[in-house]
Amino acid sequence: MSSATLVAQVDPNQQLNPTRPESDSTSIPGESHQAMLDKIFLQKAAEGGTAEVQLGKLAVERASDADVKAFGQKMVDDHTRLNNQMAPMAESKGVALPRKMSKADQAEYDKLSSLSGEAFDKEYIAYMAKDHHADLREFRTAAMNTADPELKAAVDKAAQVIHEHMVMADKLAHEKGIAMPGRGGRPARTTTN
Repeated sequence: MSSATLVAQVDPNQQLNPTRPESDSTSIPGESHQAMLDKIFLQKAAEGGTAEVQLGKLAVERASDADVKAFGQKMVDDHTRLNNQMAPMAESKGVALPRKMSKADQAEYDKLSSLSGEAFDKEYIAYMAKDHHADLREFRTAAMNTADPELKAAVDKAAQVIHEHMVMADKLAHEKGIAMPGRGGRPARTTTN
């Protein structure tokens, strides 16, 4: 599950009727629709960042392949740094930071905890590739739609890191012949010289 799934469920291009206030139990009176979307994004991004760190720690402990272990450690290091950079902004906007992973990420953690060896490595890398593709889309959407210049700058910077992770996960998936959904469901072809 991606870190900002809920953002995808709210249509950022939806036209609001200015003569009729939105009746939404999550909005604060006087808060704009976009400000509410920014808060939802920050909440989900923080949840996702927490999951990346926990899943990365699990990969460091359980992965059998040195490259997968190294990727897991990079997720721990980079997402800890991103979480620390985004936390003050989230708090300043009144977003409560999560203390645990989302249910979907917890389910994936539990699944990975039951695996070992090559089975763990393949499941972890497939999940990371899928997750980072979704996260990158959501971060880019948030950056395009927010009216908050500080948030836009932070999200743009984070999107660069997420893009780097996506490329790394895709490369590992390719090297290990892992079938990727949305890519024909076939493992990547390896070339021989």
